[in-house]
Amino acid sequence: MKTLNFITGNKNKLSEVRAILGDAVTVDNKSVEVPEIQGTIEEIAKEKCRRAAAEVGGPVLTEDTALEFHAYKGLPGPYIKSFLEALGHEGLNKMLDSFDDRSAEAVCTFAFSHGPGEEPILFQGRTLGKIVAARGPANFGWDPVFEYEGKTFAEMDKEGKNKISHRFKALMKLKEWLLSQDGLN
Repeated sequence: MKTLNFITGNKNKLSEVRAILGDAVTVDNKSVEVPEIQGTIEEIAKEKCRRAAAEVGGPVLTEDTALEFHAYKGLPGPYIKSFLEALGHEGLNKMLDSFDDRSAEAVCTFAFSHGPGEEPILFQGRTLGKIVAARGPANFGWDPVFEYEGKTFAEMDKEGKNKISHRFKALMKLKEWLLSQDGLN
């Protein structure tokens, strides 16, 4: 059995990761504050993982989520959390009101490091959808405004979302890689 130290303070993310990885991997949780840097999705994911590994002193798994609006050439991208906090669901929609293109891509990037000084390995998943008026419960980030095949992520049951989401796609890559390894010790 492989064990991962997943660095998150978000219980919803922890729950999804555990549900998607299932019994193949034991997911322990540590909440470590690491400063957010600016950069590309990949640069941010790697630096967050490096800092978490140094803080924990061992192997870690970190996760970063982005929401890329095609009309904005990828923005807000990795800064979606700040945009959502400042503008809310309605404000995210208003950003696209003057554009015909409401398509967006949900991006999830997991970074794994064996420990301090080790280069992080990235596992990324993407789901194409569009930005719509908020529908469904507003208890998990931007899920109410991201629509995939007629339903927002917030309108989907957990099992359904966990079979198609950006997080699922990234975790399947991670799981495949983990199962090909001899161990994480």
